[in-house]
Parts: sequence; C-alpha cells; structure tokens
Amino acid sequence: MEQSVWRRPSTLPLVLAVMALLIVIVGGSIRINDAGESCPEWPTCFGTWHFDVSEEDQEAYWDANPEEIDSRGEDHRYTTFQIFVEWFHRLLVGLIALPIIYNVLLALKSQETYGKRVVQSSVFSAVLLAIQATAGYITVRYDNADWTVALHLSLACIFTAGLLWQFMEMRIREGAQWAFLRSPVDFVNAHTSRANAMAGAVGLLLVLGAWVSSSAGGQYNQSCSVGFPTGWPQCQGSFLPSLEGPGIFIQMIHRFGALVVGLVLILGVSNLRTSSEGREGAKELVRFGEITTGIWLVNVMVGGSYIVFAKVGDFPEWLSLLHLVVGVGAFLSAVFLMFCMRFCSQSIRSIGAEQE
Repeated sequence: MEQSVWRRPSTLPLVLAVMALLIVIVGGSIRINDAGESCPEWPTCFGTWHFDVSEEDQEAYWDANPEEIDSRGEDHRYTTFQIFVEWFHRLLVGLIALPIIYNVLLALKSQETYGKRVVQSSVFSAVLLAIQATAGYITVRYDNADWTVALHLSLACIFTAGLLWQFMEMRIREGAQWAFLRSPVDFVNAHTSRANAMAGAVGLLLVLGAWVSSSAGGQYNQSCSVGFPTGWPQCQGSFLPSLEGPGIFIQMIHRFGALVVGLVLILGVSNLRTSSEGREGAKELVRFGEITTGIWLVNVMVGGSYIVFAKVGDFPEWLSLLHLVVGVGAFLSAVFLMFCMRFCSQSIRSIGAEQE
C-alpha cells in the first residue's frame, strides 16, 4: 500500500506531531521571556483578541479588573513582544485544533484500512488537546504555579507521543518494512519492560526540570550559585551541599534525578547491546537506545552550561530553552524505542496467529 509521501494519510499525524513540538518550543519561549502572565485571562488577552496592548490599556484593564492582577502587581507593565509570545502560543493551539478534528474524521473514514486502534489514537489526541487547553487556562488562572507548568508540559509531551504512535501504526499498516520489526521474539520479550522504564525515567526527569525552572518564578535556578565548578557540577561549592538554602533542595532533586536517569539509560543500553549480538533487527533497537542516551548526555551538558556561563542575576536564557527542547527530544526518543518494542510484540503475535 505504498504511496507518494505527500499522499499517504499517515503524513497528517506526523505533521501534527511537528506542530505540537513547535507549540512546546513557543511555550518554553514564554518562560524565558518572562511572559507567562502577560495575558491575565483566558482565552482573551487584556480583554482583547490581539496582542498590541499598550501600557495605558493595561493600566485601564487592571483598574477595571483588580481581581486579575498577577504576582508582579498592578504597576507592572508587559512589553508588546511578551504579550505577542503568549498570544502566538494560544494561536498555535487554536490552529492545530482543526487538523486534529480532520485527523479523527480521516481515521474513521479509513478504519477498514488502518484499523480501530488508529481511530482510538486519533480520538485520544483530540480529547487530550481539549484537556491541554484546559490546563493552559489553569496555568493562567494560578499565575504559572510550578505544578501547573509541569502539568502543561507533561500533557504536551503525551499529546505529541500519541501522534507519533498513530503515525507509526499507520506506516506499518501501509507496509513499511522497518528493520526493527524483525527483532527476535525472546529479545523483545526480555527488554520491553526495560524500554518502558527508560521512557518513564526520562519523562519523570522532564517533569522535574519543569518544576525547577518554574519554582519561585525561576529564581531557584541560581540557588546553587553560578560558574564552574562552584555552581556546576557542584552546588554552593560542594557535591553534598546543605539543603537549608532556598531552592537548593529542588535543584539537588533535579540533579540527582538526572544522575539516576543516566544510570537507567546506560545500564539499559548495555543490556540491549549484550543481548543483540548476531540478532537481525535487534541492533536497530539498540541504536534507538543509544540515541536516547546520547541526547540525555547532551542535555546534561546544556543544563550545566546554563549554570557555568551564567552571572549572578543574569542567566543565558537561550540555553534554558535549548535545555527544554533537547529534554523533550530525549523523551520522544525514549518513547519511540518503547513504541518500537510494542509494535515488535504486536508483529510477533500476528505472525504467530497466522502460523496457527
């Protein structure tokens, strides 16, 4: 059932996944530009549907809506760019809604070809988008509290992963002959739970990172000081600092989590590599695990650079955005490995059923 790449129905969920990643990146830009509260209400922004809100208009809005005054106080004014970033993020969420609905309709129309699971995954994405929009409202309602930011990011990553699953399911139904699908039965059965653990560990670390970056408005980023080695890899000049200082406990949880995740990934890949010797298809799965581990290592370096190259009160926020993007990349890479294991298991069961 191979078709031109632009005519395959599976192209749509892949494009939607790329759009979802763009939304995540713009969401990260909101934080680094300190624009998280630049639209005080949802879905409008200062009572309007546009982003060009002058300081005078902001003052008039605060006077008329004192209950909407955020944590920065009624005298704070946002720049047009800050408001635009938040407005653009909301616009992207609105724009993706229509193709998400079309994705459901297309899956229903093609159910005979692609199966019931594709329909279920398309409906899952549509429902999750609605939940994600609600989470966006909650984030605004609670002035970007750390738990709301972590929730918002988590849902966005799950939303993207769901579209990735649908794409892979549809491509296999279209006849894609991916090498990993030929992995041996015993290899897949032995390492499926390990791939699940790797994906879960990277996902948890991503949530911890969102928690750290949003706690106390991001002020805890400098709780371990700055520079090398005092701020990183040490914290306040020690590998075992006192946890009494503000934010140090949160920082150390994130750093310890990164270490634990690294161990899970390295041990997982080591086991995969040892078991893959001489097995057709298995080496592809090992490569996916190695890519995930490599991305994790790069992100450790990016996170460390954010502290090393910072000055007190002046952090290179573009590195913070890069840290988020690479972290999301590591999560999706780990999820891709997990999905590959699942599809291998399904393929193996299908072959077994046909032989019976």
